[in-house]
Amino acid sequence: MSNGFPKWRPYRGQIDHQPVRTDEYLPPAQSIVLGIQHAFAMFGATVLAPFLMGFDPNLAILMSGICTILFFIITAGRVPSYLGSSFAFIGVVIAATGYSASGSGLPNLNLAHAAGGIMVCGILYAVFGVMVMLTGTRWIEKLMPPVVTGAVVMIIGLNLAPTTVKSVSTDSFNMWMALVTVLCMGIIAVFSRGLVQRLLLLLGLLLSYAIYYIVANVAGLGTAIDFAAIQQASWFGIPTFHSPQFDMNAILIIAPVALILVAENLGHIKAVSAMTGENLDPHIGKAFVADGVATTLSGAVGAPGMTTYGENIGVMAVTRVYSTVIFVIAGVFAIFLGFSPKFGAIIHTIPTAILAGASIVVFGLITIAGAKIWIENKVDFSQNKNLMVAAVTIILGTGDFALQFGQFNLGGIGTATFAALILNWLFNLKLRAD
Repeated sequence: MSNGFPKWRPYRGQIDHQPVRTDEYLPPAQSIVLGIQHAFAMFGATVLAPFLMGFDPNLAILMSGICTILFFIITAGRVPSYLGSSFAFIGVVIAATGYSASGSGLPNLNLAHAAGGIMVCGILYAVFGVMVMLTGTRWIEKLMPPVVTGAVVMIIGLNLAPTTVKSVSTDSFNMWMALVTVLCMGIIAVFSRGLVQRLLLLLGLLLSYAIYYIVANVAGLGTAIDFAAIQQASWFGIPTFHSPQFDMNAILIIAPVALILVAENLGHIKAVSAMTGENLDPHIGKAFVADGVATTLSGAVGAPGMTTYGENIGVMAVTRVYSTVIFVIAGVFAIFLGFSPKFGAIIHTIPTAILAGASIVVFGLITIAGAKIWIENKVDFSQNKNLMVAAVTIILGTGDFALQFGQFNLGGIGTATFAALILNWLFNLKLRAD
């Protein structure tokens, strides 16, 4: 497989039946709309993560677009991925900065210390990528066979499920509207065809937003959408940048997240590879380097660490459009939005119920992508080794079993990931001994 940029060619298949390969492109109008859908898919998580850490959501959106294009360039357009704010940093950033206003939108007064730790984490992550480029992926494949990667991908979706459901569980109206959102997306996915079907997340979001407006603002049920902030916000504005400070305590707490990102993104790439039917293994090293450089750059301006996004993998799973050109369009769109305070105000008007409904669909698709890795690699669950690795990993990740090492909190996904790695290694020792 060539390491240079592919020679993109126009898509000639039937959009209802044949996937669009990474080295193919659709007509401009379709590509733009699909790119916007990918940008919409990452909105909820990329905005939520900085809120929880006290970062600027508009800056996070801006950097997600810049970093996505940077990822495209470093990987030579070979790996279809969108980069957004990583949830793996939330626990350690809060621990390192003492931030206690999670989810309030108030700024983190120690943001500079967090930014320094994120930069060091990105550098460490890029070093891992260089190691993979020099030594190959064999050691990673032995470390993380399909039973492990499938389980890790699944828990990325399952771990976020309780938070998503709890966000609407205290309000009956919001619970029903979340289900309406799921239904809107499901109807478009099953009963539509062609490009409309492939835009199910974007169109489902817009349709459910319109229904919510009618039910809440017109009929007077539930909490009405408040548009006042949109009118007050300006069209153009530069987000606030922050210079990093390198505090050793913050670095020691945040930098080890690089290990979690390696496991997380290996699972993401394996999932994308399984969906596309293309061997992306030769590009894993470059993908790690690209994500590491992106995280370093993002930390340098005071934005959250970056990661390849499961939400966008979910979009690809539904649309079966894997063209990497789409992600450049999504990145450019995000950059424009990042420079618009009015956009930030619009995003804040999306009701929690609609975001929860969309998250249910997307996180579910991520979970099924993990199961697909097992199926396509014919993982044998009659073997107790595979059974135990998968079973323990899924329960630890879904239950958010978070181990604490001093001030360093692995979090549920991190704990489950390392449990999968250690159990797989331990049980393989037994098999080799036999």
